[in-house]
Amino acid sequence: MRILRTLLLGQLFAAIILAAISVFILVQFTQQQLENNQRSAQNVIEQILGHHLSGDGKIISRQLERSFTLTNLRVSQLDGVVLHEQSLTEIRPVIAQTVLDLFGTEFKNYTVKNTEQNLIVSYQLNQTALLNQFQYALLILIIAPFIIGWLPALIGKSGISRSYRRATAAVNQLIDNFTDESSIAKTDWSKIPHEFADIKVSLKKLESHTDKQYQNMTLKAEEIAERAYKDSVTGLPNRNRFLQFYEENIHQAKNNEFGIFAITRCTELQTLNQSRGYQEGDTYISEVADIIKKLVGSYVDHKLYRLNTSDFAILLPRITPKEAEVFAQQLQSRFNEYQNLSELDSVAYTGLVSYESGKALSDLLAIADTSISLAQTKQANAWHIQKESAGLEMSRTGYGNQNWRNVIDDVLTNNRISLLTQLIQPATRSSRTYSEILVRFKTQENQVLPTASFLAMAEKLDKIIEIDRLVIETSLTTIKQKNLQDQYFGINLSARSLHDDQFCIWLERRLLKDANIASKLVFEVTEFSMQQNFKTSKRFIDMVHRAGSRITVERFGVGITSFKFFRDLKPDYVKMDGSYTRRIDEDKNNQYFMRLMIDLAHRIGVGVFAENVETQEEKHMLESLFIDGNQGYYIGKPVPL
Repeated sequence: MRILRTLLLGQLFAAIILAAISVFILVQFTQQQLENNQRSAQNVIEQILGHHLSGDGKIISRQLERSFTLTNLRVSQLDGVVLHEQSLTEIRPVIAQTVLDLFGTEFKNYTVKNTEQNLIVSYQLNQTALLNQFQYALLILIIAPFIIGWLPALIGKSGISRSYRRATAAVNQLIDNFTDESSIAKTDWSKIPHEFADIKVSLKKLESHTDKQYQNMTLKAEEIAERAYKDSVTGLPNRNRFLQFYEENIHQAKNNEFGIFAITRCTELQTLNQSRGYQEGDTYISEVADIIKKLVGSYVDHKLYRLNTSDFAILLPRITPKEAEVFAQQLQSRFNEYQNLSELDSVAYTGLVSYESGKALSDLLAIADTSISLAQTKQANAWHIQKESAGLEMSRTGYGNQNWRNVIDDVLTNNRISLLTQLIQPATRSSRTYSEILVRFKTQENQVLPTASFLAMAEKLDKIIEIDRLVIETSLTTIKQKNLQDQYFGINLSARSLHDDQFCIWLERRLLKDANIASKLVFEVTEFSMQQNFKTSKRFIDMVHRAGSRITVERFGVGITSFKFFRDLKPDYVKMDGSYTRRIDEDKNNQYFMRLMIDLAHRIGVGVFAENVETQEEKHMLESLFIDGNQGYYIGKPVPL
């Protein structure tokens, strides 16, 4: 209310000035009246004295008292003899007296002489009545400007306050409409007083600007939400969107919802990323997604999601298990066709389970995962379907794990493995390289099992050391049978075997048994497995070197202790992680890091290999950085040993 305070102060100053001017005029007028009264009294007294014949002072005083109201009167002769004297008490208004004194008004005795009559009259008029009138007028003139000035201001203040309240209420409602997304009411601009017309124009501009801003923010928020809920590779909704949909439409559904839930797992993704590169892996995932999209497109209200890097979730509402079997067979057929075209060991496995509303998602996922485990024990791209109740019981009792245990035991007992090799091509004539042995595991039906899943389950079921022993034994036997003792081969070992004392004792004895072959072997272990126990890793490397074999640390460069290997473990070779190789011809940072690693390794006599080399440009760039050898799909595909 700053404006009102300014208005009131202005009115106050105006009232003070007006009051001051009025008082000044009133004082001047009163002084003039006093002078006129005094002048009139003097004239009358002179006339009385001029016509007085007796010279009696009392007679003169009575005449003067009848003519005037006097405060003091003294009649005397010229020689000073007092003929008559009287004095009355005069009560003058204090305020009037004070104000007139300030303006120089004097209340004194006046004298009239008449030499002919030998008389002197000294008198003072009683001005009480005039002073009372002056005082009343003075008070009115002082108070009236303030009343007259402030009364309109106070009335105006009340009106302005009401206008402000109406305007404030209208503006608050407008702001509420701006901020309340659920409000659809339009602003009533008529509620804003016409005095605030300029503000109304500005508010309309603000409303228009806010609407545009809100629309832009809504679009951006939708874009961000869409990106947050969409998989970048396939364009499918991701796990977050799946969880949201299941919770809202199935788990909390009031009506009876039922259907088939399936998970399709792309088991070859890790192998493709390692052998052919991440670009091939993305292509593989996209093409699998396209196959599933085309097949589920004929089902009403179907839903398809990408749960993680290798898993797709499929919801087929109001589909019976019998109908789901037809879907699964068609999906397997499509995967088999794609497998033949892409030269893969398998494409994907599918686990299916029936669902109904109200069921917890965790149980459904557990059953589907168990179904996938069962499907992976069958032929390539197989599927398995089970009812919800039976599936839940099976997942709780670990039936899927037991089935895998039987498959792994069958592989170990009957030596159901096949060996492939992939060359590490030397970059220069002086570089010494080898061919890496790759293993494929088979079922009784001679179907190739997904390698990543097989090794993961072997690790989980504590069978991985037996698998490593089988691979080493089979590799040595094959090399001897095919008379390949003059070639160098690399064999992968798991972290469990690396740190197992009994395995290390067995491996040393086995290598010493075929010392001529042992000198041609290179054991590949991951950097991560070496970091798990530095002391046992050092002991293992020393044992391998005593047996005449060599060590390669693969997937090198992703750990936090990479330089420690150079200083203390001193492996024979390091194989840089594929993330540094991918598009190295375009990535300056990777080029710098690779050059640094190569220089450091060469100073202490360690060879450096690159994996996942997919293009000619990558190969040329690595060779310009003085790499010792390249491995990847561009260099050469895996071939039977």
